Amino acid sequence: MFGLGMSELLIILAIVVIICGVGKLPQIGEGLGKAISGFKRGVSETNKIEDMRQRSDKKDD
Repeated sequence: MFGLGMSELLIILAIVVIICGVGKLPQIGEGLGKAISGFKRGVSETNKIEDMRQRSDKKDD
């Protein structure tokens, strides 16, 4: 995962907890999850559009 080991991830998590506090962690996790989901959805839609273009180009030939 991005070349980060478990110790690096724990250090990043500790820094986030120190900066944001424990109370905001669920909000941060939810926001991050929604952002990742939206990104995946966008990539999927882009792939679908590209597939449709390729099929259309093949039919035209």
